[in-house]
Amino acid sequence: MKAPGVTHHVFRSAAVKGDVSYHLYRPAAYEAEPTKRFPVVYWLHGSGGGLPGIASVAARFDKAIREGKTPPCLVVFVNGLEMGMYVDWADGSAPVESMIIRDLLPHVDATWRTVAKREGRLLDGFSMGGYGSARLAFKHTDLFRAASIVGAGPMQPELRNTPRASRIQAADLLKGAFGGDQAVFLAASPRTFAQRNAKVIAKDTLVRMVIGDKDETFGNNEDFHHHLESLGIPHTWTVIPGVGHEPDRVFTALGDDNWSFYRKAFALAASAK
Repeated sequence: MKAPGVTHHVFRSAAVKGDVSYHLYRPAAYEAEPTKRFPVVYWLHGSGGGLPGIASVAARFDKAIREGKTPPCLVVFVNGLEMGMYVDWADGSAPVESMIIRDLLPHVDATWRTVAKREGRLLDGFSMGGYGSARLAFKHTDLFRAASIVGAGPMQPELRNTPRASRIQAADLLKGAFGGDQAVFLAASPRTFAQRNAKVIAKDTLVRMVIGDKDETFGNNEDFHHHLESLGIPHTWTVIPGVGHEPDRVFTALGDDNWSFYRKAFALAASAK
């Protein structure tokens, strides 16, 4: 995928025991200020693969940075496979989470001028990526300052039916990623990690949830929103009227409010350098 400011990179992953790719957006300030370190957004794509969305997401960041709406940052477009779910698969065939946490993060910090602390890392993603953003941030509270959970799924406590897929597709996903075991699915769920680490998350993790009210996953997201409320985890809950499971329309509707989340998340990055 080629887009302004975006480059493609390959690194060796010990977890995968092979090469793994990612794309990286660098703002103009990265070259203009050669001694400066930058916070990092880890962008987690939805199901089906991440390539189609890279250009539009990178362009959205680039425009906002040039207009001063958000501090300059790097955006790492993670390769989460078509249906990787940002978990380590039960059968060991796809250690996606381990690749990200044990290999990709250290590689990015060693290769690029990053703010290599939790205050300099933000997770964002849509659909499957929103699910990944929630579970990784809530599980690895020492690594990520903020989690943006947008149009996320699957957020329900059991993977029997999914609003955007058939029962057969849900069963296939459960079997592939979670060994066909509902208990494994729940153990890996952001619901579980939110409950387990509620006090730590509530203390200093910035969390937002965004969903269109016409999104098929709305009910599950609203239920997760109430789950966070019951755990005392502060977060913003934004419902976009008249919008479905459509990332470009969601972010367009958010407008400048989208970038206030980033400004707040990165406010501590400067002092963390």
